[in-house]
Amino acid sequence: MLIIYCCQLELHDSLYYATREIGRLYETEPVIHNYALCYALGLVDSKIYSTTVVEKHSYRYFCPEQVPKYEEHLTPLNEQGIYLTPSFAVNYTGTLNTWKYANNNYHVEMEKTQKNIPSFGRAKEIAPESRFEFFVISQKQLKLPKWIRLGKWMSKCELTIQEVSKIKLKTGDFTFPHLLNPLDVMFTHQVVSYDVVNMPPVSLIQNVSICQGQYYEFDNPNQTEKLRLPAKMQYRFKA
Repeated sequence: MLIIYCCQLELHDSLYYATREIGRLYETEPVIHNYALCYALGLVDSKIYSTTVVEKHSYRYFCPEQVPKYEEHLTPLNEQGIYLTPSFAVNYTGTLNTWKYANNNYHVEMEKTQKNIPSFGRAKEIAPESRFEFFVISQKQLKLPKWIRLGKWMSKCELTIQEVSKIKLKTGDFTFPHLLNPLDVMFTHQVVSYDVVNMPPVSLIQNVSICQGQYYEFDNPNQTEKLRLPAKMQYRFKA
């Protein structure tokens, strides 16, 4: 049984992560990667969703090494037929914060500085009350959390979930206006054109035109026009 959820996130705190670094400016793109959403929603290494991994790749509150293991962590979601799209901004505002830092050594040899330049940086964050939207494709009913946390500051977000109806599987040329992970769609569809959103660990694409591919057509609860979402997407990690 195919189920598609239309999910909206509303920020209750400022959201920050460094999409790009420009000198002393650390900028947060109004985009949430689908990898990040999987972790934030608790889908990774979960007994509830039957996505547990072997002990050496286990994902817990404390991780002994800061090395991403996306392939090991997300492959079990493929096996359970669970897939999340990246999240795009429905509406958002940005805030620019300046911060300063200092050397916290308790014992230093006092030396005369060459220049009187303070150590500082600027962080461009996404402001509270900004809203994002993404889609969850599943082969079974999922009970997703109402509250999650995202970003470097573990910002609080409220999740609203609507199950879409009247889903039709079709084949043909179509355009998907929102964000996709190119690795997840390129193996099953012929992508003709797209716009790139540069961000780690995998840059995303939007306004994607696809030639003769399968898609799910349904009414988006938050829009008037029908949406055509590529079918058969899975997490992939090698181009």
